[in-house]
Amino acid sequence: MKALIYSSSVVIALLWAAILPTTAQVNVTQEHNNLSRDGLYIDPAFTAANAANLTRDLNFNGTISGNVYAQPLYIEGGPNGAMVIAVTESNNVYALDADDGSIIWQRNLGPAVSSGLPCGNIDPLGITGTPVVDLASRSLFLDAMIDGATKKHFVYSLNVDTGATNANWPVDLNATARYNGTTFTSLVQNERGGLAIVNGILYVSFSGHAGDCGMYHGWVIGILINNPSNVMAWAANAIGGGIWGHGGVASDGTNLFVVTGNTFTSPGDPWSGGEAIIRFQAGPVFSGFWAPPNWQSLDNSDSDLGGCSATLIDAPGATPSQLVLALGKDGMAYLLNRNSLGGVTAPLASESLPSAVRGQSAATYHTSQGTYFVFHTENNSVAAYKITATNPPTIVPAWSMSQTGLGSVFVTSTDGTNNALVWAAGGGGDQRLHAYNGDTGAVVYAGGGANEMMTGTRKWNTGIVARGRIYYPADNKIYAFRVPATPRAARAGVADFNGDGHPDWVVRNTSTRQTGIWYLNNNVFIGAAYGPTLTTGWGLKTVADFNLDSHSDYALFAPSTNQTAIWYLSGPTFIRGAYGPRLPSGWELVATADFNGDRNSDYVLYNASTRQTAVWYLHNNVYVGGGYGPTLPPGWSLMGVADFNRDGHTDYALFHPNTGYTAIWYLSGRTLIDGAFGPIVPTGWILAATTDFNGDGSPDYTLYKAATRQTAIWYLNNNVYVSAAFGPNLPAGWSLVGQ
Repeated sequence: MKALIYSSSVVIALLWAAILPTTAQVNVTQEHNNLSRDGLYIDPAFTAANAANLTRDLNFNGTISGNVYAQPLYIEGGPNGAMVIAVTESNNVYALDADDGSIIWQRNLGPAVSSGLPCGNIDPLGITGTPVVDLASRSLFLDAMIDGATKKHFVYSLNVDTGATNANWPVDLNATARYNGTTFTSLVQNERGGLAIVNGILYVSFSGHAGDCGMYHGWVIGILINNPSNVMAWAANAIGGGIWGHGGVASDGTNLFVVTGNTFTSPGDPWSGGEAIIRFQAGPVFSGFWAPPNWQSLDNSDSDLGGCSATLIDAPGATPSQLVLALGKDGMAYLLNRNSLGGVTAPLASESLPSAVRGQSAATYHTSQGTYFVFHTENNSVAAYKITATNPPTIVPAWSMSQTGLGSVFVTSTDGTNNALVWAAGGGGDQRLHAYNGDTGAVVYAGGGANEMMTGTRKWNTGIVARGRIYYPADNKIYAFRVPATPRAARAGVADFNGDGHPDWVVRNTSTRQTGIWYLNNNVFIGAAYGPTLTTGWGLKTVADFNLDSHSDYALFAPSTNQTAIWYLSGPTFIRGAYGPRLPSGWELVATADFNGDRNSDYVLYNASTRQTAVWYLHNNVYVGGGYGPTLPPGWSLMGVADFNRDGHTDYALFHPNTGYTAIWYLSGRTLIDGAFGPIVPTGWILAATTDFNGDGSPDYTLYKAATRQTAIWYLNNNVYVSAAFGPNLPAGWSLVGQ
C-alpha cells in the first residue's frame, strides 16, 4: 500500500490561507463593487472557459416595477439568505431572492415626479443613483425624489433585511443641506451617481437635469449614518459644476474624489468648481482640485470634463502610482496624481479618445501585462488603455472591440490578476452581455442565444457579479446569468446494513440501476445481496436510518423536480417509500447526519452555483427547520460528514479533485469553527465516503479508483493518516459511487 500513501505535511501556506477565508460572505454593497469604483469582481468561477458558456438562468424571476438606472446590489448574511437589491424610478425598492428572483420584501417610498421639472430626460424621476449598504448596521441607504406640493430629495435608510425605515430617517435635503449661503433646492437637482459610505459618513452627489436648466450646482452632501441630524455639504460656487457620472463619489478609504461638469462663467471669472477633479477630506471638506488650463473653453462648449465619474487607479511600477482618472465629453482621458492634484495646470498624463465619454463608469484592472482602464465609447466600441509603469506614467491604447450600446463596463478575475475579462452590455444597443479578454480584447462571450437577449436595458447602467452569477438590471426586471456549475460530485453510500457493527457499501449497476449491498468486515468482503432498483430520474444520494428502526434506508433525489424521497429498507429489502421535502431550485442533497442531536438524520444540501451549504433538520421524512452552513471554497466538494474530532458535532470532509487535497471542516451545529488538511489522495483516486471501518472511534476515508474499480480504506486519527488497506475490487459494470 505504500504507493497509495501521500503525505500532507508539506501543504503550502497559500492553499491553507485559501481554504478558510473563502467561507466568508460575498457582498456587493455599492456602485462598481468598491469605493475606488474600479468595477472589479473576483470570482474563481469566471474562467474564460466558463464565461464562454454563460447562460441566462430561466428559473430566476426578477420581476420588478419601474425603469431602472441604478446598479443592483447583492447582500448575504441575513435571515432571508442571499438577496439582490433593486430600485426603480417609480420609487420602488426590492429585495429579491438571489437564487430564484422571487420578492422577499418591497417598499414604495412615495410618488415619483412625473411633471413640473424645469427640464430633464428621466420620467418618472424617483430613485436614480445606485444605493449603498452598510453591513455593520445592515442598513440600505438611497436617495429618492418624492413628488408633492414641494418636490424633494429625501435620503433614506432602510433595514436591508425587512425594508423598514430606520429611526430618524429620511433626511429632507431641502431642509438640511447648506453651503456658504447656498441652499439645496431639490427641484433643479438630480442624484445620478452611486452613494458611498466612508468611515461612517454617507456621501451623496448631485448634478442638474439633462438640459442644464435652472440654478443647479454640483453638490456633495455628507450625513453621519449614526446621527442623520448631522449634515455637511459642499457645492460648486458657480451655477453648474454637476457630478454626472454613474459612479458618483469615489474614495481611497480616506479622501473622496468627484469629477464635475461645466459651470456657467464669464471671461475673466476665476475657477468656481467646474471641469475638475476635486478631492475632499471627511465631511465633505474641500482639500484640493485639478482643472485643465482650458477649463473655461470646456465650459463654453459644454464639453464636460466630468463625463464619467472618478476612477481611482493604483499602477505598480509607475511614479507616482496612486492615480485618479477622468474621462470627458471633450474626448480626452486625464490622469492625475491623486495625492497632489495641482490646481489649474496640465495633467500628469492625457490621451485622445475615440469619442466623447459621458454618464458612465469606467473600470480598471491589473494583469501580468500591466495596469488597464476600460470604458464604452460613444461610437459603438469597448476600448481599453494601458497605464505605463514609468516616471511619469503615460496612457497608451491597448485594444478596442466593436460593440453596440452604452452600458458601463465591469471586470471579472479569478484571483485579482489572472483571467481578467471585461464585460459590457449593449444597453440601448443589442441588449446582450459581451465579454472580452482583458489583455487582448479577444471575444470570450458573444452574447449567447435567444434566451440571453434582454429587453429594457439602459445606457450607462452596469451589472454585478456574485458566486458564479451576473445580475443585470433592466426596466421592470433583473436578469440573472450563470456560468456552468461544477459537475455533481460522485459519492458512495456507506452504512451498516446487516447489524453486525461494520459499515457496508452500496454498489450500483451503471446500466440497470440495480443496487447491491456488499457486506464488509473492516476492509474485507464477506457477502452480498441485491438491493432495490432505482427509478429512472432518481439518484441514490446517501444512506441513513430515517425511521429509527435500526435499519439503514436510502435517501433519493430527483434533480428534474428537486423532490427527495426516503426508501425504507430492512437489510437489503425495500419495505416502503415516502416523499421527503422538495428542495429549492439550484440545490441538491449531498449527505445526511444528525446535526442537532435529536437522533434524527438531517439533510445536508449544496448549491453548486453559490457553493453554499445548508442543513435541513428532519423528523423522519418531515422538514422541521434548517439554516445555512458554511460556503465551500472554489474547486472543493463536500464528500462526507462525520465527527472527526469526537466533540459530539458532525464535521465536513472536503475533497479537491484537481489536486487530491482533503480537508476537515470542524463544525458546531452548522457553524464553521476550524479547519485542518487531511492526507492527499493520489492521482486517479477520489475520496468517496467517510465512516469508522476499524472500530477505533475515528472516521476513516473510503477511496475509489474508477478506472480499475479498486477500493481502499485510509484509517485516520482525526485528520491524520495512520495506515491503509485495499478493499474489494468491484466487478465490471458496477460502481461504488453515483450522482
